[in-house]
Amino acid sequence: MGKFKIKSRFSPVRDQKKAVDALVERVKNNEKYQVLLGVTGSGKTFTVANTIEKLQMPTLIISHNKTLAAQLYQEFRDFFPENAVSYFVSYYDYYQPEAYIPSTDTYIEKDSDINELIDKLRLEATANILTRKDVIVVASVSCIYNIGSPKEYGKFVFEFAPGMRITREQIIDRLVDLQYERGEFGFHRGTFRVRGDTISIFPSYQDQGVDLEIAEGKIKTVNIIDPISGKLLEKLSTAFMLFPSKHFITDPTNNKQVFEKIRSDLTERVGFFESQGKILEANRIKQKVTYDLEMIEEIGYVKGIENYSRYFDGRAPGDAPHSLLDYFQEAYGNKWLVIADESHISFPQVRGMYAGDLSRKKTLIDYGFRLPAAYDNRPLTFEEFMRRIPRFIATSATPAEWEKTMSGKKNIVEQLVRPTGIPDPEVEVRPIKTQVSDVIEEIKLKKLKGQRTLVTTLTKRTAEDLAEYLKEQGIDVAYLHSDVHTLDRTDILDDLRSGKYDCLVGINLLREGLDLPEVSLVAILDADKEGFLRSDVTLIQTMGRAARHIEGKVILYADSITGSMKRALDEVDRRREYQLAMNKKLGIVPTPIEKPIREKLVDRDVEAASLALEDRDITYARLPDIELDALTPMDKKRLARKLRREMKLAAEALNFELAIEIRDKVRELE
Repeated sequence: MGKFKIKSRFSPVRDQKKAVDALVERVKNNEKYQVLLGVTGSGKTFTVANTIEKLQMPTLIISHNKTLAAQLYQEFRDFFPENAVSYFVSYYDYYQPEAYIPSTDTYIEKDSDINELIDKLRLEATANILTRKDVIVVASVSCIYNIGSPKEYGKFVFEFAPGMRITREQIIDRLVDLQYERGEFGFHRGTFRVRGDTISIFPSYQDQGVDLEIAEGKIKTVNIIDPISGKLLEKLSTAFMLFPSKHFITDPTNNKQVFEKIRSDLTERVGFFESQGKILEANRIKQKVTYDLEMIEEIGYVKGIENYSRYFDGRAPGDAPHSLLDYFQEAYGNKWLVIADESHISFPQVRGMYAGDLSRKKTLIDYGFRLPAAYDNRPLTFEEFMRRIPRFIATSATPAEWEKTMSGKKNIVEQLVRPTGIPDPEVEVRPIKTQVSDVIEEIKLKKLKGQRTLVTTLTKRTAEDLAEYLKEQGIDVAYLHSDVHTLDRTDILDDLRSGKYDCLVGINLLREGLDLPEVSLVAILDADKEGFLRSDVTLIQTMGRAARHIEGKVILYADSITGSMKRALDEVDRRREYQLAMNKKLGIVPTPIEKPIREKLVDRDVEAASLALEDRDITYARLPDIELDALTPMDKKRLARKLRREMKLAAEALNFELAIEIRDKVRELE
């Protein structure tokens, strides 16, 4: 089995090496919790990679959103090309959870589009965990959600090798038990096909297929093949381990007692509703559960089967669900590591998942759409999460008080020197009265130098109004806030870097994860308004956007120095002085950062054929009327493609009624 081995043309610089040595020493001394306090641009990811290499520990890296998780996944794949680096995030392109709105008597059925590639990467992650030691999994908070028992998943592994005595029919039955589908006309992940005495399998978690040739009641050959061309890639002489096609898998031999328990709980629930005089709810739950059980008995699956997972898992009411953390525990015991990226956001996000899920489930259960067992199909509580992880390293430029307290002062490792030598920006405080006219002059000065500016406001309306006013003053500007579509946001940032815009106006989206080396000025309007958007953590993160430019500068517009401002100013000054002192001591000459602008992810110029959609920046409040008969087949395809994108955006914004309306329109188009 391979060991972790970094491939990089760089070596850790002095500050990174000190941080790595400190982190490794504390883990070896059985310190459970640590903080890596690294300033923006100090190379925290490279430090973490070197820490993993020295510890040789399987590692789970938790990021607070999919986009940053994808960036980290790519970085760690580059650092560890010979090791098993996996990606584990929610596999839904579009997800509309089951819900009920009592005020309008609206029931919303669960609906989703699964991203097949992400599903493959999730299955690859669990297969790697159960078979290898050199594993790094980069995950979002989806790692705390129920995915079924690792014991059950591992128990259903089908191991076969050349010479093994087994019949063709037995292999087929085994593949069906593992939830692989027989497909004679298509060969894709999670399927198998039979051609005479040859069975071809496409494992759901890898890119190659497997051919089994059967002769005289035993396996004659096992070959790895290209699933498209059928070309032989490798002839195996050792055993091949085939994992199930899905994470949630149950033992059919236990189904009888499971169904008896579900029916018993159904009888009890119907009796409860009837005793309360809730005849509608009693009939509703009886019909719902009876239908679900009939579907499971007939075809082995029903939409929403995860709400019965507690019965199939053998868990007692209230028991924690099985999550990715259980796979790590099953495979490695306590000899694995958790890295919490941007921990000041990741930990609160883990903490908040349970309450949101509970609120939605309670309504469904109270109104007879689900049995109380649905409560146990849930994310972990924060306490359950903490009990399951053996140790963590929290990485952030602004760690929260919680992780600092958990670690203790002696376990806070600081990394304050940037390899580029660029210090934290100089900060000025100026009066609010003239903030708009003043910031316009500053933007124009930066524009003359070919540099960019970020301006943060407190509200969306202010951001839009200020952007409009700046345009009138001859400044190329865009605004950025939560109503701007996800893909549009990345394109706006690229346009800022390329020089299409001189300035970007936003709210709190200008904090973590933005790497904009062309930005030399950050202007924070109304900086003395205490609150989340002007807390010390937010101010430090926002000011850090100017720390990638040699001429970085920050202007805070305020009439008084708040407590948050003072703490932020003191910390930025401390970091700046430290970097300047180390530059002098080590002879570091500040060097500009050069970072190429990536290619566009998708074509943003797809036009809808319908006049109702032409030149609109959706999302809609309601879906406009569309005359389908007036569209050509090609127009319908283009329109369906655009509507699918809008459906996903509506779901992201929790506007599920609109998402349903768009989904139905897409189905009508197709």
